[in-house]
Formats: sequence, structure tokens, C-alpha cells
Amino acid sequence: MLKMFTTQLTGRFQQCQKINEEMIEDGARLLAQAIVGEGTIYIKGFHEMEAVMFEALEGIEPLKKAKPFTDLISLSTTDRLLLITRYSHDSEAVMLGEALLEKQIPFTAISTHITSEEANLTDLADVHLNLGLTKGVLPGENGERFCFPNALVALYLYHCLKLSLDDILVDYAR
Repeated sequence: MLKMFTTQLTGRFQQCQKINEEMIEDGARLLAQAIVGEGTIYIKGFHEMEAVMFEALEGIEPLKKAKPFTDLISLSTTDRLLLITRYSHDSEAVMLGEALLEKQIPFTAISTHITSEEANLTDLADVHLNLGLTKGVLPGENGERFCFPNALVALYLYHCLKLSLDDILVDYAR
């Protein structure tokens, strides 16, 4: 089972990199605007996705000019937000996305795209990175699928964003 999980997870990482390649660059450019300007990168993770926020703020290589998101009042148009949630139709995340849009605060979102009639982060975010986890990565005995490594895949995409962002900042410093 562990070997199968590792194989599936590696495949998911490769798929995420492939389907999000352009969006990773766009998201990094969007976040870089805050770093090279007068802004701050605020990070909001919902549920298990707080893991990404903790990595960005308290990891060995913290994200420059990053702070946890606490409220809309302190945000300005020079700030950027990284919003991470399980699914793109998460009601709390969508409400925050709508408020950011209204306040004209650009943001990058990481979530699994779910087609929905209602508002969706895929449509609201300036840049959306798709986790692509609509079903579990492991097959069960009855044909059902289980094991949703949402936070692991979100951390992978965060690191892709950060690596691209760091490259942009090196080029900017030249």
C-alpha cells in the first residue's frame, strides 16, 4: 500500500506541475508585486490547508514579507493574498475571495477546481492553481477511492510558487 501511495503521490505532483505550469509563473509574479513594492503577502489557509500557511511563515525558508491574514481592514491595493482551501467552491473561501475582489486586492488561490453554479475561486482569483484531487488517490476493495493528500499537494504547489518567486526576485535584483 505504501509503495502504491508513493507512486500515486509522485504522479499527482507531476500532473500538478504540468497543468499549473503557466499559473505557477503568473502566481509568483503576482506575489512578487507585493515584495518589490510597498505591500505584504497575506496568507490564509482553510482547514488542513493551514499547513501551507505555517510552512510559509515558520518554515526553514519563510516567504519574504509574508504575514497571516487576519482581517480585510488592514489590506491595501499594494498587498497580495495567497488563499488555500480544499475545494474551489468552499463557501468561506469564496466569501473572502468576493471581498478581496470588491476591495481590489489581487490574490492567488490554490484549491481543487469544482464546477459549480455558484461563485467559485477559479473565477474570482487572479490566479488559480488546481490541486486536481476530485477523488482519492488509492483504490479500495469495493471500487471506491480513498486517501486525499490535499495538504501535501498544496504544499508541493506552494513550494513551486516559492521557487518561481525566488527566481523572479533574483532577476529583479540584477
